[in-house]
Amino acid sequence: MEKLAIIGCGTMGHSIALNAAMAELPVKMYGIDEGDIARGKAGILKNLTTMSDHGFMDTDKALIISSKIITTTSINEVIEDSTYVIEAIPEDLNLKMNFFQNLDKLCNEEIILASNTSGLSPTAIASLTKNAQRTIVTHFWNPAHLVPLVEVVRGKETNDITVSRTFELLKIMKKKPIEVKKEVPGFVANRLQMALFREALFLYEQGIASKEDIDKAVVYSIGRRLCMTGPLVSADMGGLDVFSSISDYLFSDLCNTNASFTSIKDLVKDNKLGSKSGQGFYNWDKAFTEKMNNKRDAELIRFLKID
Repeated sequence: MEKLAIIGCGTMGHSIALNAAMAELPVKMYGIDEGDIARGKAGILKNLTTMSDHGFMDTDKALIISSKIITTTSINEVIEDSTYVIEAIPEDLNLKMNFFQNLDKLCNEEIILASNTSGLSPTAIASLTKNAQRTIVTHFWNPAHLVPLVEVVRGKETNDITVSRTFELLKIMKKKPIEVKKEVPGFVANRLQMALFREALFLYEQGIASKEDIDKAVVYSIGRRLCMTGPLVSADMGGLDVFSSISDYLFSDLCNTNASFTSIKDLVKDNKLGSKSGQGFYNWDKAFTEKMNNKRDAELIRFLKID
């Protein structure tokens, strides 16, 4: 059984640590200071409360799970006795490269070093290390304790043992891992997500539909269907002749811009960043934020029960 060290207490770090504890894996979580750890613990407690409220586990089990996560502000302590390290620090390539260089010096060669990056190259991340064969990407999706997908991406020097140990670990954590066979920016799921996002922004900027109706168009159609049948299965079920014909006349008319749109750039410029700042495309006041978080989590928990 792997012993996990999670580097980072933020949105992804504390959620991955919770996922590991739910799978009854030994897990430690590192924070830069006590305030960081306190925020991570609060996030874990909030997530456990939500799962308990929706009947995924009882309160006693939630308390037991919470108590299993050991926290520390010492890198040496978090990697001590660990066999598998998952990094969840900010998405900055230079920061990750330097961090992995330091980890590589601190950890013996049997310890696997994984990054939770959502799209950066594992080869680049490992480029300053001496043991690049044990570096890999494990891209958990937010919220990590509720979304089953983890994208597993090997770098140029990642060996088969690292990949196989990673898949075994993720299966114990009850995830649905996929192997990304070639390094590509954004991996698989983010490329699919951003393709949809690009077309949604195009439709919005062209005034073809309101932001509310664009979101509804996804939620009440492909959103319902794609949760059971991915795009290629859906094409098979709909008829490849039909999908080919639609592609012939529609692909050339789809948005193909290679840069962000004015609408989102203007929002970012005005520090309207979405739920994190209270305003984005929508007004994220306390009531709306709680409503959307609860609605999303309830549906994800329902699917976890089914799984």
